[in-house]
Amino acid sequence: MNDSNKSLFSEFKPVTKQEWMEKVGIDLKGADFDKKLVWKNLSKIKILPFYNAEDKLDYIKNTGENSHSLINYRSIDVGSEEEANQLALKAIGEGINGLLFTVDKKISAAKLLKGIDLNELVVSFSIKTNVVEFASDFFEYAKENNIAAANLKGYFDSELISDYLTEGNIGEQQFDQTAEVIKLAEDYPNYKVLTISGSEYLDSGANQVQEVAYTLSSLVFLIEKLKDRGISEQVIFNKINFKLAVGSEYFVEIGKFRAFNSLLNEIASKYGITEHSHTIIAKTSIWSKSVTDPHTNLLRATTEAMSAILGNVDGVLIDAYDREFNDASDFSSRIAGNISTILKEESYLGKVANPVDGSYYIEEVSAKIVTKALELFKAVEENGGFYKSFESELIQQQIAEIRQEKIKLISQRRLPMVGVNKYPNLMETVTSTILSAGEKSKTKVLRPRRASLEIEAIRKTTEEFVEKTNKRPVVELASFGNLTMRKARAAFAYDFLGVSGFNVLQEQSYSSAQEAAEQSAKSDSSVVVICSSDQDYEESAIAYVKWFRALNSEKVLLLAGNPTNIIDELTEAGLDGCVNIKSDVITTISSIQNRIQKTLKSLEV
Repeated sequence: MNDSNKSLFSEFKPVTKQEWMEKVGIDLKGADFDKKLVWKNLSKIKILPFYNAEDKLDYIKNTGENSHSLINYRSIDVGSEEEANQLALKAIGEGINGLLFTVDKKISAAKLLKGIDLNELVVSFSIKTNVVEFASDFFEYAKENNIAAANLKGYFDSELISDYLTEGNIGEQQFDQTAEVIKLAEDYPNYKVLTISGSEYLDSGANQVQEVAYTLSSLVFLIEKLKDRGISEQVIFNKINFKLAVGSEYFVEIGKFRAFNSLLNEIASKYGITEHSHTIIAKTSIWSKSVTDPHTNLLRATTEAMSAILGNVDGVLIDAYDREFNDASDFSSRIAGNISTILKEESYLGKVANPVDGSYYIEEVSAKIVTKALELFKAVEENGGFYKSFESELIQQQIAEIRQEKIKLISQRRLPMVGVNKYPNLMETVTSTILSAGEKSKTKVLRPRRASLEIEAIRKTTEEFVEKTNKRPVVELASFGNLTMRKARAAFAYDFLGVSGFNVLQEQSYSSAQEAAEQSAKSDSSVVVICSSDQDYEESAIAYVKWFRALNSEKVLLLAGNPTNIIDELTEAGLDGCVNIKSDVITTISSIQNRIQKTLKSLEV
């Protein structure tokens, strides 16, 4: 037999799942499999550490098609038609093939779109005022310029749902307006004039299941409203565009978009519709972004765009990395636009037919999102539907539960955010004005926000203190004893306390606990962290605290670790607290800030 005809790996026996599990059991040495290796995300989905052919499911259907003509949107605020037109032409020259104009006043479509080829480029509008008037002007402009009906692509977003979710405003005249715009667009089959946004859910702290379920529930609400105005279900499904946020849970977000497409088709079938042509636009989330170490937002936006494209969206809208604290510059806008271009042209995303189909992991995630989102969708409908559930604040309460859980995990550093609660950039300068003071008072509506607001608030307190006193609190990491453990704990404390905006010095090593105590008590630092091993703590920590307090009663004195058997004695001797993997960032640093501020006031008196 010719060896070249042998199947690759034919000499190797397939490994069964049971054999894998037996090996895992040995490596775990009796530890609980679910607790150690099964990931439970905030959509309450359990994800196993490995899958194989034995896990093959009956895959969900109608998950969408990977877009070979992916739309790369650039958002442009329209101040004047001429200025916006110049920005649009510049964006086109940079490789952008989709324009999203945000309009808040009466404008001329002819002036705005001068020199823009609507046969080749996708043009969309976010517009809340003069919607019918502008739509009439826009479609008349397309007709006068002989734009082929099938070539006119894009969408109108009158923010019907967005405005209701964030402002609580919705009225019958808005449905009348939407129905009229749908009729104006009847000659243009590929232009969508009914946009339903679900991005506000994820950006307010919701999980993926909630975003899918509530968005589809709002669709049913709109269908019933528009049917009363003579618009058929078939027309609605053909004229609809969805805008969903895309978060940082890479594989789960891929599954979310696939699940959304599947459920949308299931809902359409309930209305007797077998074929329709909706579009989905993915927008990078506000929730996942930060104002500290903002260049990290570029990485977040890249993985988010990848999730969306692999999840079969029609277009992506990538915010500039500095959008959360600054007007987007030419540089940040250009970089944002380049992300999807690179993914499409160099990574071949959007050029391969559904590359994630058949992946056991993603198929399972998609199926579980479908199951859980359908359950939540039915629960909302049984409660009276989308409008009643939002008016009664059921939706807001359910989102608030997940949001608070996420914030807690971020504060405990169990949900890491680079530059926010992990690996802070201690070299950057941040002014207090761009930092948040925390979440605003609770309201009946949703408030899209960054996940980092509470941690930003403690950094803001530090920066305001520095601006007032012209002095940045200094943290000294005083180490002694076991070399390996003292360095490990100093590194942990450096990372943990760096979130505060304090000047955290590199580890200062001493030959003994007594020398460390005496020297750190006399230094210019405001905070001292004892760093050593558990054995060294047993032998010297209590004495360290007593030596230290004999020389200095004002400084904040902490210990890196968790010596539970001597903690009461340490506290009695004058230790202010510990920092360890169980410590809460917000609680711990806020306490330190309060102590420093009180000390300063007593010195001023």
